[in-house]
Amino acid sequence: MRLHRLDITAFGPFGGTQSVDFDALSAAGLFLLHGPTGAGKTSVLDAVCYALYGAVPGARQSVSGQGLTLRSDHAAPGTRTEVRLDLTVAGRRLEITRQPPWERPKKRGAGTTVEKAQTWLREYDATTGTWKDLSRSHQEVGEEITQLLGMSREQFCQVVLLPQGDFARFLRADAETRGRLLGRLFDTQRFADVEKHLADRRRSTEARVRDGDAALLAVAHRMQQAAGGAMDLPEPQPGEPGLAEAVLTAAAVARSTAREQLAVADCRLAAAETAQAAADQALQEARELARLQRRFAEARERAERLAEQAEEHRRAQARRERARKAETVAPALELRQAADTEYRAAAQAEARARALLPDGFADAGAAGLAAAARRAAEELGGLDAARRAERRLAELVAERADLDRQERADEDALREAESWLAEWESTRAALHTRIEAAQEAATRAEQLAVQRDPARRRLVAARQRDQFARDTEEAQARALASREHAVRAKAHWLELKEQRLNGIAAELAARLVPGEPCAVCGATEHPAPARRGAGHVDREAEEDALAAYQRAEERRAEDERRLGVVREALAAATAEAGDTPTDRLAAEVAELEERYAEARREASGLHAAHEELRRAEQEREQRLAARQEATVRAASRAARRDTLERERAALEQELTQARGDAESVAARAAHLERRTALLTEAAEAARAAEESAARLKDADGRLAEAAFRAGFDTPQDAAAALLDDTAHRELQRRLDAWQTEEAAVPAVLAEADTAAAAQRPPADHAAVDDAEAAAAHRVREAASARDAAARRCAELDRLSAQAADCARRLAPLREEYDRVARLAALTAGTSADNSRRMRLESYVLAARLEQVAAAATVRLRRMSSGRYTLVHSDDRTGRGRSGLGLHVVDAWTGRERDTATLSGGETFFASLALALGLADVVTEEAGGIRLDTLFIDEGFGSLDDQTLDEVLDVLDSLRERDRSVGIVSHVPDLRRRIHAQLEVVKGRSGSVLRQRGTG
Repeated sequence: MRLHRLDITAFGPFGGTQSVDFDALSAAGLFLLHGPTGAGKTSVLDAVCYALYGAVPGARQSVSGQGLTLRSDHAAPGTRTEVRLDLTVAGRRLEITRQPPWERPKKRGAGTTVEKAQTWLREYDATTGTWKDLSRSHQEVGEEITQLLGMSREQFCQVVLLPQGDFARFLRADAETRGRLLGRLFDTQRFADVEKHLADRRRSTEARVRDGDAALLAVAHRMQQAAGGAMDLPEPQPGEPGLAEAVLTAAAVARSTAREQLAVADCRLAAAETAQAAADQALQEARELARLQRRFAEARERAERLAEQAEEHRRAQARRERARKAETVAPALELRQAADTEYRAAAQAEARARALLPDGFADAGAAGLAAAARRAAEELGGLDAARRAERRLAELVAERADLDRQERADEDALREAESWLAEWESTRAALHTRIEAAQEAATRAEQLAVQRDPARRRLVAARQRDQFARDTEEAQARALASREHAVRAKAHWLELKEQRLNGIAAELAARLVPGEPCAVCGATEHPAPARRGAGHVDREAEEDALAAYQRAEERRAEDERRLGVVREALAAATAEAGDTPTDRLAAEVAELEERYAEARREASGLHAAHEELRRAEQEREQRLAARQEATVRAASRAARRDTLERERAALEQELTQARGDAESVAARAAHLERRTALLTEAAEAARAAEESAARLKDADGRLAEAAFRAGFDTPQDAAAALLDDTAHRELQRRLDAWQTEEAAVPAVLAEADTAAAAQRPPADHAAVDDAEAAAAHRVREAASARDAAARRCAELDRLSAQAADCARRLAPLREEYDRVARLAALTAGTSADNSRRMRLESYVLAARLEQVAAAATVRLRRMSSGRYTLVHSDDRTGRGRSGLGLHVVDAWTGRERDTATLSGGETFFASLALALGLADVVTEEAGGIRLDTLFIDEGFGSLDDQTLDEVLDVLDSLRERDRSVGIVSHVPDLRRRIHAQLEVVKGRSGSVLRQRGTG
């Protein structure tokens, strides 16, 4: 990837249009981007990143939100923010133009409105020498650029815009932080997904095994209940091995015990049944004797009752004989009763019908009444046409009234429509005003929403800044105290060392032995050995002082490292929050929240206003249509009213002749209908009364003759002797029962066994009943115990089969769980087989870090004159697991130490080498995309002249094969060393760019 040209308009601190000719800058290989603090050096890099990805790097992305704050505060109101980048990537010359959303003045009226973001992508056609459009879609352009570059925005910012502060923190970071950064750059999420998948599989299979064990234990609990407490449950819990074997073993023991109990219950039941059979036999004999004695006594009582009922039996026989004779007269009695009932009903009906007739018909016979009815019917038939005309006249009157009602309703509707339509324009104008106000509030709410999130983040950063400032003061105090303590400890150690050296002769003299040579001079005689004086310091005291000094020095280094960490955190928070006081930021956030809530409330009525306008327009159309329809109906009603008037006049003339003296034809017709009906009914009633009187007279003669032939003096005597079916059956039953009893009693008294039993003493079967009940109770208890034992055996057999089935189903589940658990523990770094306790993702990242360290070492050795080498370490950290350790090997001392112990200058060129090495590895990982333009951001101020020369030599070597490097710094010495420069000049009206030394 090579950058050719960058055009910036109203972006960041640049109020106007500024251009950067990267081709001219790249011709020198190294070029310097410099300017005062806050002038906008980083904004140039932001513009490059924004052109490629539509977003700015790192933490600045969170501040810029959706793009509104990318706009320069110095830009003219009508100038739109725009970034255009001309570059070559993957052999294609492309031009990307991006315009973030911006707030422009409204074309009509006061206020502003927000326009959406725009994106263009063009490609240069070398054959025609023209640019051709490729796309204007944000998504398509983003996908095309990402595919061509082969890296995400985060990767691009790490390998092209090398931020030294990030890599300095990377050197001092712990393994977890390094893992997060490397994971984003090398996309190792798939390995983390494998770990998560295996962990999920382990949990799911473990849950299934636990569920299977729980089901098996549930069966075991039911077996324990069925065994009556004679079964011991296994000790293993769900999920533990050996549970199935323990349950099956306990089940086998319980089944064996249950079978033994069933055999004992069978023996007890057989003995009880034998005793019950003997008791049953004695009980049957006692019951039979008592039955025969009761039978003889009952027969004697029945014989006495027969003797008492003999006279009553003879009277009942006479009553039955008289009833049989009266049955021959019954048909005549029924016929006479029916004729009398018919005659009475007919006479009453005739009286009622005659009471309704006029006086002139009171004495008329049936024939006269029928003739009068026929005459009235004939007169009624002549009024049919007049009645139809009268109904039509009523319909005409109703229709005319309906027309009048319609006319009044249409007049009311027209007046209401005219009144509503007269106010339509003012109503529409008011609704449009409401809609515009709500739309403006919605736009304002969107703008405030864009401003609100960055303000919130600045407030959070400000609070962190204040806390870090307090932490920095505390860390400075601790670092100062630890430095002073280290100085004192060193002075104490040196003082003791000097004292020991001064008294070393006495220490050597203490080892002299007469006759043995001196270790210093070799003499065997020691005439005047040195003596230890007061306050002599021995080797142990010196070593203790040295150890104290080393501990103080380690404490000092740790406190200074912590101070550096806190200062970096304070700088990051200050960079994001600025110097604005926290209370002012809190007030600004509160004001934004209040304004945003107010705008949301005002904008919430937009939908309702649109709906109300739509309903009002629909109502206007309906009222206009209703007014037109009412006009058409009025014309139609006038014609119909004239037709109805002419027809009504003709009908009234016809009806005047037809109704006569009656109020109406209908009234006259109703009168004739009633008269015809009354006469017809009276004639029918008179004829029926005459016919029923004749039938009654004939029935009286037949009844008198039948009673005489049956032997009764009068028909009334015959009627009194009759019996109904119920009385006849009751009388016959009593006679039959007496005859049956009369035959049965002597037979019972003549039975030999019954008579013999009557001669014996009364049966006493109370004791026999008690004995039989006791025997039956013992049988029931034995049978119940035997049934319980049988059910226990059957239930234990059934549950044992269930337990065996559960154990068979659990076997493959447990095998699967053991296999998955081993794999999950291995990839998670918790398995004993994983000697380094390294997670799968950490293992992959460690390989990547090893590549990065190897690539960085090539440049670090040159920058440090062969002194330092970066190496990856798999040493265990934290909870006993292998981390992503990064150490530096010092060739001067031969020692390997953590990168966090490097000094400021050493940290810079180590982080620079690491950044360049990471760029090489990530570029290779992304598909080998050639990066012809790199930027290095700050950090050169911590280097001495010699180291700076060596670093610049390394950077200058990057120009091989036409590669250019841009250094972003405000170090004055670099302006003398690097001739190609891009200067950012800060002013009141915004920053401007100047290129120098580019030929």
